[in-house]
Amino acid sequence: MQQAIAVQPVNTSADNLLPKLNALRSFYNSMATRSYAFRKKQLLNLRDAVLQHEQELYDALYADLKKSPEETWVTETGFFLAEINATIKSLKGWMRPESVGTNLLNLPSSSFIISEPLGVVLIIAPWNYPMQLLFTPLIGAIASGNCVVMKPSEFAPATSAIMHKIIRQVFPEEYILYVEGDGADVIPAMMNNFIFDHIFYTGSTAVGKIIYQAASKNLVPVTLELGGKSPCVVESDADIKIAARRIALTKFSNAGQMCVAPDYVLVHASVKDKLVAELKTWIEKFYSSDPSTSYNYGKIINKRQFDRLVKYLEQGNILYGGQFNASQLYIAPTLMGDIASDAPVMSDEIFGPILPIISFDNKDQALYTIAANKNPLAFYIFTRSSGNEEFWLNNVSFGGGCVNNASWHLTNHHLPFGGRGFSGTGNYHGRFSFNTFSHKKAVMKTPTWFDPDVKYPPFKGKLKLFKWVIR
Repeated sequence: MQQAIAVQPVNTSADNLLPKLNALRSFYNSMATRSYAFRKKQLLNLRDAVLQHEQELYDALYADLKKSPEETWVTETGFFLAEINATIKSLKGWMRPESVGTNLLNLPSSSFIISEPLGVVLIIAPWNYPMQLLFTPLIGAIASGNCVVMKPSEFAPATSAIMHKIIRQVFPEEYILYVEGDGADVIPAMMNNFIFDHIFYTGSTAVGKIIYQAASKNLVPVTLELGGKSPCVVESDADIKIAARRIALTKFSNAGQMCVAPDYVLVHASVKDKLVAELKTWIEKFYSSDPSTSYNYGKIINKRQFDRLVKYLEQGNILYGGQFNASQLYIAPTLMGDIASDAPVMSDEIFGPILPIISFDNKDQALYTIAANKNPLAFYIFTRSSGNEEFWLNNVSFGGGCVNNASWHLTNHHLPFGGRGFSGTGNYHGRFSFNTFSHKKAVMKTPTWFDPDVKYPPFKGKLKLFKWVIR
């Protein structure tokens, strides 16, 4: 049996953090993180530690968000393990220099790209998937050979404590530093006194802007994984039963506190009533007639978010649900209709178990609604028609999405995950995480045995030749 590790929160004053940050820089500069053997060992150790603390993570995520072990496996621990297993399997190949072509002008040179680590990176995670959204980018940062500062959300304290325990068990602080505390204090204390080589932030657009602005002072590159109002279009030819089942599954998972959950549904008027009826049916099948007692249904993270969400219930007609209980931080899965286009529920990211249902008669109407909150993080289209599919995919700009599904694209590590515009910048998952935390160093190697005079002055009379070679 391993000895218990006492975990103390890191003192978040600038005077205390700076020596720790400088220690990370020194460790990185020692080149200790560069080898394949080192990186693979760290990934294996991290995977083993997560498995060792699996039950504690289940308990913590239930305490913070009332997640069941099954939901935790799909969206947190199992998600992480699938990502880390794929990374371990592919890491050696990702690290190899990549040979690329060489143009006529530079023949007989050879060209290749080397992936090198960025240095000391900062990963800032939110509370809705506190383990997955902190540990998944960590995989990419370790695989790429970086030293890392991890900042979890202070709003999921039980999960944060277990993650801190895992990190301290596996990694020395001069390699991976876990910093808890109020983000409004901790993050500026670090960024104002230390220049990171990359910042990876997942959270709200409002805070993302602050991070981006602060990073720009030192030209620190950032990856921003934000949110937005992700639309879901249900065409008249859709399989309504399947559409309702898949929409309800992802919209009400984690009580709707998911950045890629369908934020609102645009449904063709001819099938609106049928879709609403099917959604009601599936909500009750998933969570019973009283979701407050359901094993499968979560809770709102805190009172602040609860109060924000309850206000939305006044901004339209309740088609289903609408019950809430402040003492339990419970809001029932809710369908809403007859909502004014200028209502806050139609401009704010809902991030909760409230689903506006809006009908449309033609595509232009639906496009007009989507355009009010352009560049969403995700977009979903349900249709049997390849023509409809092509129209929507070509006419809506979005980070990522699904056809006849919702939210599951983020579980495929072969796809990049990220937004655009106000929904984010940059992407990650799988090899895309490795690339995000790497610098792609371009190298051209030229032999010495071939060195024609035509390349050197004097150039007079060589224009015709240059036009032939450089084109």
